[in-house]
Amino acid sequence: MKFTAFEIYKYSIPIEPFTIATGTMEFAQNILVRAHTDAGITGLGECSAFPMIVGETQATGYEMAKDFATIWKGKDASDIEARLAEMHLYTAGNYTIKSAFDMLLYDIAAKQANQPLYQFLGGKKRRIITDVTIGIDTPENMAASAAKFEQQGFNIIKVKLGKKPEADIERMAHIRKAIRPETQVRVDANQGWTFDEAVYTLTELAKFNIAWCEQPMRTYNDELLPQLGKLSPIAIMADESVYTHRDAQRIIRNKAAKYINIKFAKSGGINEAILINQVAEQQGVECMLGSMMESRLALTANVHFAMAFTNLKYFDLDTCLLGQLADPVIGGFKYKGMELEITDAPGIGADVDQTYLDKLEHIIIK
Repeated sequence: MKFTAFEIYKYSIPIEPFTIATGTMEFAQNILVRAHTDAGITGLGECSAFPMIVGETQATGYEMAKDFATIWKGKDASDIEARLAEMHLYTAGNYTIKSAFDMLLYDIAAKQANQPLYQFLGGKKRRIITDVTIGIDTPENMAASAAKFEQQGFNIIKVKLGKKPEADIERMAHIRKAIRPETQVRVDANQGWTFDEAVYTLTELAKFNIAWCEQPMRTYNDELLPQLGKLSPIAIMADESVYTHRDAQRIIRNKAAKYINIKFAKSGGINEAILINQVAEQQGVECMLGSMMESRLALTANVHFAMAFTNLKYFDLDTCLLGQLADPVIGGFKYKGMELEITDAPGIGADVDQTYLDKLEHIIIK
């Protein structure tokens, strides 16, 4: 089974502005790749560029996608390891756009096996519950958002912080006052604090019953994470500090975090996510499966992955709830409150409305 053509789209999705410690996203900077084979099987992959985190943009992903498609044209679509090796040899990093090509390989493989992706990966259906995220805003607006989500049935709320410590503490105080004590709160600083700020802020935030804090400091401060973990009353989750399974090995070896957040767009896709989870599971470290600004297509692949690996205990797969103003996906998972449900359609089980794609900048490589 050989690749015959690739459709590459600048798969932009309008969103309400969403702010984290490192910047504000005005639209979802996604890339969609649809790959055709001589066996009549079509594979789809999507990635979501988050420039302030991964250093890739939609524009850089689009250009790299053209190169990857040219390299793969005429090659065996069923040889996942060989195709991924070609990408890694061609360019270092660029994990976000690589994740779209990785995803379409697994979509094709599962369709060829006539299995839903979770089953192809060795899993079975289980209950997947996502949190819901509040972006950085005024304390009053963040508290109002938390109360609204709680009224909608969400009892796990993720709060973006990482600005000035006193302001972050005030944000959290307002949020806790607006919601029930039993509602779980997770915080994510997105590398926003210095070491001293992290020690102070996490100590102060402990009185608000916080489950954990994701990525309190810049990755260049990773050597300070073990010390922070000893001083902080709140557990640490590594996110931007773990791109690959080798990063996971380093973080775990140094006892630098209690948990690890895995994201396809950060790590290159399903293949590397499997390796990260294996490393973590072998060392007794539980993982969360997270997301950037993907549409329901890539998020459906995430739900399949979540069902396949039981060491994934926590889920941050709420991007479609964060003000996406369009949903052009056909099929795919559905939100049932906090729960995510998928069908048993072969592969990922999702596509994108062609009339939506036809309006976007695109190119066909054949």
